[in-house]
Amino acid sequence: MNPEDLLFAETHEWAKVIEENGSKVATVGISAFAVEQLTDLVYMELPSVGTPVEAGSEFGEVESVKAVSPLYSPVTGEIIDVNSGLPDSLETLNSDPYNAGWILKVKITDESSLGKLLDYAAYQKQCAEEG
Repeated sequence: MNPEDLLFAETHEWAKVIEENGSKVATVGISAFAVEQLTDLVYMELPSVGTPVEAGSEFGEVESVKAVSPLYSPVTGEIIDVNSGLPDSLETLNSDPYNAGWILKVKITDESSLGKLLDYAAYQKQCAEEG
């Protein structure tokens, strides 16, 4: 996926929204900027398929040698798929955060959550301000 085609939460999660079987589905991950800030990742906790999520609410966590960081859902809906192999190969987030490094897929139940997300240019501006 091209990062320029994604939507971003201020908390550094990204979402790629597609139409699938009459529903909007968001593939969710964390940005390359977030992975770079976290540095050496050592652990990731993911939710189960079927878990409901709210935009802005925590769905899991990622731990580095520096800190434990919560993962927040950029959209509201129900988790329909989880990248279950990711916690055993966290290096994928370093090498390919926007494709193989996807974390979960959410069937969107409230599209209003999409309006709070940033486009690529606005997200890049936020990252530059954070340094």
